[in-house]
Amino acid sequence: MSSGTFTRGRRLAALLMAAPLVAACGGGDPGGRLDAGPPELARGQRLVVTTEDGVRLRPSDDGRAVTDPRIVSRWSHREDTWTLDLSCRDHDERCPRMPAVDVPAGVPVSVTARNAGIDAAGLSAGLDLTTVNGDITVNRSGGDDATVRFVTRNGSVRASGLRSGELRAATVNGDVSLGSATSPTRLTATTENGSVRVTLPSGTPSYDVTATTQNGRTSVTVPTDTQNARHNMILGSVNGDVTAAQG
Repeated sequence: MSSGTFTRGRRLAALLMAAPLVAACGGGDPGGRLDAGPPELARGQRLVVTTEDGVRLRPSDDGRAVTDPRIVSRWSHREDTWTLDLSCRDHDERCPRMPAVDVPAGVPVSVTARNAGIDAAGLSAGLDLTTVNGDITVNRSGGDDATVRFVTRNGSVRASGLRSGELRAATVNGDVSLGSATSPTRLTATTENGSVRVTLPSGTPSYDVTATTQNGRTSVTVPTDTQNARHNMILGSVNGDVTAAQG
């Protein structure tokens, strides 16, 4: 075999090995594409943010999902869902632990973070916020019929001025404190090591309430009706107090 034939053979083998990798990264997927700039989103579309760190979510002024131009970000698009990947290896000025992302009005947002918190304020649609090691802090966000979900493992969930039709919050090691401006049809708040406190607006309808703790006290002062209530509330802790009140 000549050296030229051997070289061409190695190149062909390398191309064959690379082909599956290109397909796995979306190169062969006609339904998704990468975009360099931030998109303009409208109601009916969805924003998904992924990061190894944390993120701050704020309302957008012009309908465009915006990130700090200094931040390394990668956009991808499939049908009505836009995904923003903020993950990066080097934590320098282009990779802060809590970058800011502007979210257009009426656009639901999902965040998957890992080693820092999530802070959201002034958003007007559904929220699905998840992190592992960090707090979730939310103010004046959600929508009257929106589904709102907060999950962390090592951190607390603190929210005020929430609007939702369905509200879920959970942690393992931390407190859960929810202040709601509406009376969600279904409300679930749980922790293992920490307290749970839920505050609903005055005049809230009756709830079918289940409130439990193993090492702590329970206090429920919202209207309750286990037989006819159309609203349901489940509150639970292992080591901590559990409270449901009107404010």
